[in-house]
Amino acid sequence: MSGRTCITRFRVRARSISAVRRHVTATLTDWKLGLLIEDAVLIASELTTNVVHHAKGMGDYFELSLRRRDGVLALEVAASYRWRMPELRKPAPEDLSGRGLFLVDALSDSWGVRPRDPGKTVWAHLALHRTEQP
Repeated sequence: MSGRTCITRFRVRARSISAVRRHVTATLTDWKLGLLIEDAVLIASELTTNVVHHAKGMGDYFELSLRRRDGVLALEVAASYRWRMPELRKPAPEDLSGRGLFLVDALSDSWGVRPRDPGKTVWAHLALHRTEQP
């Protein structure tokens, strides 16, 4: 299969987190990438949660991009919030938050952040070879 792209806008609000989960599940099912769904949904959910919690008042919408290309599924969440660039840190056992990027790092093959005008895009890659059946 050649490359595919799906870019969808969501409102910056708590209900969008579950909408993103449903959207990723439906898109990857359509693309026949069922074995990536669990990790992709969790990654997209964590990145969306960060937008909802940190980007309030910075714009009404964010974009979720799913791209299948060159053996990789790329998930990207782009929002206008830029002041705090995300950093990977290992939370202490008693911390109530701060595990999102730790999970993204553990589940993805690579991830990162890049500035955009306005805002930033946080991305994660999952190798498509995970979908191969023995």
